[in-house]
Amino acid sequence: MLPPARRDRRLAFPALLSLLTCSLAFALVSEDTKKEVKQSKNLEKSGVSRKNDIDLKGIVFVIQSQSNSFHAKRAEQLKKSILKQAANLTQELPRVLLLHQLSKQEGAWTILPLLPHFSVTYSRNSSWIFFCEEETRIQIPELLETLRRYDPSKEWFLGKALHDEESTIIHHYAFSENPTIFKYPDFAAGWALSIPLVNKLTKRLKSESLKSDFTIDLKHEGNPVKKEDIFFAVKTCKKFHGDRIPIVKQTWAGQASVIEYYSDHAESSIPTVDLGIPNTDRGHCGKTFAILEKFLNHSHDEIAWLVIVDDDTLISISRLQHLLSCYDSSEPVFLGERYGYGLGTGGYSYITGGGGMVFSREAIRRLLASKCRCYSNDAPDDMVLGMCFSGLGIPVTHSPLFHQARPVDYPRDYLSHQVPVSFHKHWNIDPVKVYFTWLAPREEDKARQETKKGLKEEL
Repeated sequence: MLPPARRDRRLAFPALLSLLTCSLAFALVSEDTKKEVKQSKNLEKSGVSRKNDIDLKGIVFVIQSQSNSFHAKRAEQLKKSILKQAANLTQELPRVLLLHQLSKQEGAWTILPLLPHFSVTYSRNSSWIFFCEEETRIQIPELLETLRRYDPSKEWFLGKALHDEESTIIHHYAFSENPTIFKYPDFAAGWALSIPLVNKLTKRLKSESLKSDFTIDLKHEGNPVKKEDIFFAVKTCKKFHGDRIPIVKQTWAGQASVIEYYSDHAESSIPTVDLGIPNTDRGHCGKTFAILEKFLNHSHDEIAWLVIVDDDTLISISRLQHLLSCYDSSEPVFLGERYGYGLGTGGYSYITGGGGMVFSREAIRRLLASKCRCYSNDAPDDMVLGMCFSGLGIPVTHSPLFHQARPVDYPRDYLSHQVPVSFHKHWNIDPVKVYFTWLAPREEDKARQETKKGLKEEL
């Protein structure tokens, strides 16, 4: 499936939320223990009861894991924690499923392709499907107490509710008159679907096609990767040399050990590298593949990682160093913020370019060894890359720490439990202020690095 030629595509809701929003009987209930007492009377009026008897065998845990070795290991650790807590409660052990083991189908991470399986397999003997991320920390007794307050014979969609402060591109500028009325869950906090709602959604999927081709995935530390092992490639063009490149240099470029600016015009004062690819108004596939070829075949043999960013991307290099310590550069790693295109009709996942695309050398080697290339210089590079890696059987690796949009485009609660790696776009913001507010190295990071340096010197 070829991506659309136009780059000015607008992004729609995450597909599951879109389906739920269309369901008249769906309810999103925000769980906040601080408000529990005040809410109790309202919950009783709305049909919520504290008398529903449920034990762990009535809950199916689904860890939204990824096949990358680091993420698979983290998911296994969470699974062990869940089972250990269940054993300590002397209850029958629940079913704990790892998403990447359930299905090899592209787009299983959107949950939608798995709903029919959940409906058929668990509708008779289970009451709830509880979804969580590999970093979610679960207290089983508290989870049981919460779920017992809701009648499992009814349709429930439970989670920590978020809403946009203003209409934003990540939700297709939906509910622009009052964006606060569109509530959606903080996936990192965990969320639950009652089996009756799973069954209803399954029926809707069979009778209705999704209205959007696009899917957005809305949402460690070892020894940090050395700066010298990360090559930064900044995509730019002549018309932005004067306004965007100075911001890159004023903010994050000074933290990079190896950085080059790739343009359609060589300018020695920056300096920029002219790749011989004309600038295009839409996609930049030709330019991106030229960068990949140059990185792999003409220089930088000793550098393990390549990061390709736009000239209006803001990024924290120190945080990226820590994040990359989780991954093995000898594996084919393609990392960033994951989107999806046409997943319900044989499409593919891809890493959105604005937040930054991270490649291991091995991923680039396998990509360029294949025959998959741009169908035109102005094709959307991130989508073509997603299509190519999908064809090679190399899954994209998602990290919610990369951001395709600006901080103002995300709910405060969503960002509050993150240490973001990147943001994108300068529109209607002060990008220098955004960088130093959200991404600049903190004093404690500097102190930690000095401590580690001192320890090494003592040894």
